[in-house]
Amino acid sequence: MNIRKTTMNDLDQILSIYAYARSQMRLSGNPDQWGEDKPSPELIKNDIQNGNSYVMIDPISDEIAGVFAFIIGDDPTYQRIDNGSWLNHDIYGTIHRIASRGTQKGIFRCCLAFCETLVPNIRIDTHACNRTMQHLLESNGFIKCGQIYVTDGSPRIAYQKQIQPAKSNHRS
Repeated sequence: MNIRKTTMNDLDQILSIYAYARSQMRLSGNPDQWGEDKPSPELIKNDIQNGNSYVMIDPISDEIAGVFAFIIGDDPTYQRIDNGSWLNHDIYGTIHRIASRGTQKGIFRCCLAFCETLVPNIRIDTHACNRTMQHLLESNGFIKCGQIYVTDGSPRIAYQKQIQPAKSNHRS
């Protein structure tokens, strides 16, 4: 899959993808994480304008198969973590608002591989009812670090993955 920055021309397709993701969340027992209207069109537009939104393009159909935001730098909602601690305090990137059209497998792995090329330290959070995302995170090497609170005060499970640099076999 190809990944590129999102443009405003992609907005209608992205809104459709998020609507599909919300319906899938409800079907899997997670009706509250994004409710009926999250992420908001304003937040998505802000992600696009700030250069933090990316789309994954299916190489066969040339359609948008998935979308996510990736923001490098301190995330204000990650300043406080309860019932645990972050793996480190190095510079990190945060994956937010990842969603799929449901037509392509491997969306999360593709997103993660891309993000790992930008920064070797990644954080993400998810709702306690989002068992699908928890499974994806844990099966892709993320460590559960504790609990954070998003801007509306609701709790999320916080995860982090640090890519270890390759060890050299060279001896001096």
